[in-house]
Amino acid sequence: MGFMTIDGQRVEFTNEPNVLTVIRNAEIDIPTLCYHSELSIYGACRMCVVENEETGKIDASCSMEPRNGMRIRTNSARLLKHRRMILELLLASHNCNCTTCEKSGHCHLQTLAQQFGVRKIRFPDTREHFAIDNTSPAVLRDPNKCILCGDCVRVCEEMQGMGILNFAYRGSSAQVMPAFDRKMAQTKCVSCGQCAAVCPTGAISIKTNIDEVWDALADPNTIVVAQVAPAVRVALGDKFGIPKGENVMGKLVNALHRLGFHEVYDTTYGADLTVIEEAEELLERISSGAKGPLFTSCCPGWVSFAKSQYPELLPQLSTAKSPQQMFGAVIKTYFAQKKGIAPENITCVSIMPCMSKKRELTLPGMDSAGTGQDIDYVLTTREICRLIKADHIDVSRLPECDFDDPLGEATGAGVIFGASGGVLEAALRTAYHTVTGENPEIGEQSPLKVLRQIG
Repeated sequence: MGFMTIDGQRVEFTNEPNVLTVIRNAEIDIPTLCYHSELSIYGACRMCVVENEETGKIDASCSMEPRNGMRIRTNSARLLKHRRMILELLLASHNCNCTTCEKSGHCHLQTLAQQFGVRKIRFPDTREHFAIDNTSPAVLRDPNKCILCGDCVRVCEEMQGMGILNFAYRGSSAQVMPAFDRKMAQTKCVSCGQCAAVCPTGAISIKTNIDEVWDALADPNTIVVAQVAPAVRVALGDKFGIPKGENVMGKLVNALHRLGFHEVYDTTYGADLTVIEEAEELLERISSGAKGPLFTSCCPGWVSFAKSQYPELLPQLSTAKSPQQMFGAVIKTYFAQKKGIAPENITCVSIMPCMSKKRELTLPGMDSAGTGQDIDYVLTTREICRLIKADHIDVSRLPECDFDDPLGEATGAGVIFGASGGVLEAALRTAYHTVTGENPEIGEQSPLKVLRQIG
């Protein structure tokens, strides 16, 4: 254990990896653009610079090793001047059409510029302007808003193991792009969304389908059906001032009907169908002595990752569709038949927490009714929030409504899909019931014990 003096305050440290972590542990705020504790140290943005009182030098705290007896300042007039200059230079080579940017209000560069009072950019934008890459069904890449922080490069390589993005060229010509400047649709990108999550600007964002959904809602000849994933029921509340962790599904159902959705259902119904199919497939593989294990096919990001990186695992992937696609197939076939509606007059919208679902609906085999796609559009949680706010609906003040019938009911098996290990447990318990006609005792039998009894 050692100590250092930060802004005149004595601060102890133990095994912190860098001075930046020590500063933040002391409840002192310090700005960053390229630092993420889960990723490797890059030190590109220099926003986290601190001043060494002993030497007078300025250095990035993210790459500075803590030393006993250090005396540093984090917010001197000299540092303020440096940070303002850095922000001004970044903004000079950045597309500043903030009012129409997807990330406006959530852009970290925008937030820092406001915090540091950068109101004037003295330097001209001399960088070449590039075309926006909108070829991917899920990811939108705008090179003109890139600040070369490298966050997307590192998260794609170090956390996802894909390495889709990297730096090209040098100096003022430096860019972040896929290899050989390919379009995103031409890469092995699995649309996991991690690059968009860490990007501090609008350089990488979600490809939105809000306008298409607006058009469908306004069309009097179109029946618009929504399915809502379980994870959305909690995440959406944060955007409307509702306490964290509170289930707002009933309020969301009300809001969707007010927007003009004719039917609102729970994706958990589709999860129940997936559970049944995966359980049957599991029993068939066990009885036939097929090589295990059986991997779930519910996550399109995982399926794409397996196909591109570990093709030898494909025989172990379940052949069942995901809950989203199961539900879409039911809507365009069974639902359409029962309601007497032509499938081409139904627009099915999924509200999902994952942008990879946007890619899944375009995959081959996702057309049960011959109309092109079972699911027409996918909206992420952030997109549906924007849709609701655009219609001036305050979710926090709405009364709760139930899902519509007949596809609004589901079992607990589908509900636990959203929990870690839930898919496995749901499939095993369903398989156990299929074999024995009884439910395993909850809390007394682990999924492994259930699997042994089935086998």
